[in-house]
Amino acid sequence: MSLVRHTADLRGRQRERQALDALLADVRADEGRVLVVRGEAGVGKSALLDYLAERAAGCQLLRATGVESEMELPYAGLHQFCAPILPHLDALPQPQRVALGTAFGLNAGAAANPFLVGLAVLSLMAQAAGERPLVCLLDDAQWLDRPSALLLAFVARRLLAEPIAMVFAVREPSEVRELAGLPELTLDGLAAADARALLDSVMIGRVDDRIRDRIVAETRGNPLALLELPHGLSVGELAGGFALPDARPLARRIEQSYLQRVRRLPDATQDLLLVAAAEPMGDAELLRRATERLGMGAGAAAPAESAGLIEVDLNVRFCHPLARSAVYRAATARARSEVHRALAESTDPEADPDRRAWHLGRATLAPDEAVAASLERSADRARSRGGSAAEAAFLKRAADLTPEPGPRAARALAAARATFEAGAPEAAHELLIAAEVGPLDDLQRARLGRLHAQIEFARRRGSEAPPMLLEAALRLEPLNAELARETFLEAFAAALFTGRFDASGSLVAIAEAARAAPAGPRPPRPIDLLLDGLATRFTAGHAAGVPLLRAALAAFEAAAAPEGDASTPWLWLAWFVAGDLWDSDRWYGLAERATALAREAGALNILPVCLESAAAARVYAGEFTAAAALVQESDSISEATGNAPLRYSSLVLAAWRGDEARTAGLVEARLRDAVASGEGRVVGLAEYASGVLYNGLSRYDAALAAARRACEHDDLELSGFALLEVIEAGAHSDAHDASVALERLEERTLTSGSDWALGVLARSRALLSAGSTAEALFQEAIDYLERSHVVVHLARAHLVYGEWLRRENRRAQARGHLRTAHEMLSDFGAEAFAERARRELLATGETVRRRTLDSRDLLTPQELQIARLAAMRHTNPEIGSQLYISPRTVEYHLHKVFAKLSISSRKELEAALGSVEQPARAARRPGPRG
Repeated sequence: MSLVRHTADLRGRQRERQALDALLADVRADEGRVLVVRGEAGVGKSALLDYLAERAAGCQLLRATGVESEMELPYAGLHQFCAPILPHLDALPQPQRVALGTAFGLNAGAAANPFLVGLAVLSLMAQAAGERPLVCLLDDAQWLDRPSALLLAFVARRLLAEPIAMVFAVREPSEVRELAGLPELTLDGLAAADARALLDSVMIGRVDDRIRDRIVAETRGNPLALLELPHGLSVGELAGGFALPDARPLARRIEQSYLQRVRRLPDATQDLLLVAAAEPMGDAELLRRATERLGMGAGAAAPAESAGLIEVDLNVRFCHPLARSAVYRAATARARSEVHRALAESTDPEADPDRRAWHLGRATLAPDEAVAASLERSADRARSRGGSAAEAAFLKRAADLTPEPGPRAARALAAARATFEAGAPEAAHELLIAAEVGPLDDLQRARLGRLHAQIEFARRRGSEAPPMLLEAALRLEPLNAELARETFLEAFAAALFTGRFDASGSLVAIAEAARAAPAGPRPPRPIDLLLDGLATRFTAGHAAGVPLLRAALAAFEAAAAPEGDASTPWLWLAWFVAGDLWDSDRWYGLAERATALAREAGALNILPVCLESAAAARVYAGEFTAAAALVQESDSISEATGNAPLRYSSLVLAAWRGDEARTAGLVEARLRDAVASGEGRVVGLAEYASGVLYNGLSRYDAALAAARRACEHDDLELSGFALLEVIEAGAHSDAHDASVALERLEERTLTSGSDWALGVLARSRALLSAGSTAEALFQEAIDYLERSHVVVHLARAHLVYGEWLRRENRRAQARGHLRTAHEMLSDFGAEAFAERARRELLATGETVRRRTLDSRDLLTPQELQIARLAAMRHTNPEIGSQLYISPRTVEYHLHKVFAKLSISSRKELEAALGSVEQPARAARRPGPRG
């Protein structure tokens, strides 16, 4: 029997119906679409999904519903969603097939790469959509388990050239951050006239006008409330009684209306509805086995079907999610326990041991070590399937059911650690409180302190975290030396982010404690060398730390970095050190390697940081378009995971491009965020970027003021970069400031001795010199910088040398360097510096041609990224795997690339596009000599 739907549910929804019709039309035209329908309970979200399902003739339909009781079961929603299209699994590439199979428990293996699982779901949907357009409806998305919500949002953001529609219905108010930024349709209550008409359509007999108006007013035009609430009013009340307004929240009032309908049914049918509500996968066979175990007759479901509350065929579906929640909420704890136990006992322990353990956990009301141990074992398997979030869900329930205080505290601590790793620091903090009250041994207590500090840093990134991490490291020293050293390094990282906001001087305290700590293992790990080098740098000075930090970088570079290598998560910090040592080869190489490893591991929290590092390295290599593509990828991943976008490299990129309005806006936003979060390093970054911008715009007083502020704190890497801006700005406005900055730069660069270091030092000295000394230094700078990756500084060396030659009235020689600078800077997209070069060329009497639009400028960052990979002979599936998009979307972008470049095949790509590194390679060619 089909569920009875009110045909009037969509009264007054013309605008919404038109939006859904347009969505379907686009999907039938092979365009992917996504929509998030938001509104309060009962406002008509489910009815709109039903409307879309009815209109989707000729399309395949996928439906799934988030269920509150399943929110902690990893991939429960995703499995429900994908189950109908799993027959297409064999068509997926083997790595995707294995990842998705592992996530769903179809095969054993290590924890699935979340991004690979997401790509597998996208590929699975694309395979299904190859037969007919695919329409996916996800109701009550606010109750999806977080891994499912994360991956479904990930897929939704990558629908472009696939004939797939994804429509999420979210009950407001909601904290589902995963769907933020997707196209939205917000539902409000019906207009008064439509609300009265809808109410009249379900009223029987005469209704007092005042009662009608009160119901319309109290429901605020909510359609489901208008349809359901009258069932709870007596004839007398409808005819003119004076019932008091109901102050309960609307969702609970609607649930109560459903509950009144349920209570009119036979007891056995009510019991069956509770079983169905507790088993949200809608497995009709499991429902049958569980109800038989509970002694319910075969006909118990019929009255509920006749009442339009459920529909039973191969699956079990409630008429509305609120009906399900009403049944489950209204049951007593003992009744829910009995139902979950029957479901556990009816679940095959071999085929689905984790769901069986979960139901047993819900069935158990008193502490039970056997059930807790079963949940703990499931946690290990769950981590391999769904990662930390899955592990945390089982460990939390295991801790709740553990009878002895010691094991209970240990499990709560393990649950807190897994919860924190899953990106939920607030929930992890609550579990830590539970662990703190229990008896823990010294090592557990030290681990608790470390986790407490990690959570504090994740929540606020303020000055509180570094001393807390330092204290945790000191407590760990006599208990676990290796873990203590890792904690010292975490304290360093926290202090580096806190930067100038650290009023207590914890960075020096951490450095001193780390130097005094017991030696690390032999041979030392890369992170041990990094810790020793940083400790020396911040206690004995920059020069003293150089040898140790060089050794650390060499170790990071040489490490094979197998899965689980503790050094891998610290590549980003090693990258900062490479910049501090002016080592351009490792600065560039470590960023690329960190990004590749994070991408391969699916490290959701660290990949955006690595992409930002790679983007910054590309900026200094003159590859602005490639940098923009990496920034875009970083932002999209942050958005997909619900983390705040970093936008650090976008600030540096905007400054080097000379985009004053964008840079100013980003600086303002970044400084505001820095004060709120306690990230003092961001202040240095914003001031450095302003220094670059204003030097490019020839506004030297402003450049000097900003760059000088950037140098006020010894930010790793950044303060050294800012010294260059102080010297160039000071050479035009304040020679004293420039001279002081030069002394500091000499200390940093001479100990490094790299081409990058010696090149920028020679250029800086030349700016403060005269005559033949200046000329020799300019030429020396160009020689050194031609051998480095930092070609933006090579271009600036040509620029300042040309400016100096022009002032010396050596116009012919000046033109050569200024022309080189103008071409390089224009190729990069450094418009402000390029304009400086153009003005100087005009002053020499040279006519400067307008720069024609390069083929790279025609392409968006993503198109360029795809074109580059295609030019390197990667197939569409390979490109899709790297960029987490479907092969069809790759093909869609390539068609646009071909049209923009006026080519017709992949064979022509390399010639038409060239490599994005071409400007950088061309920049390393020897320029004109003085």
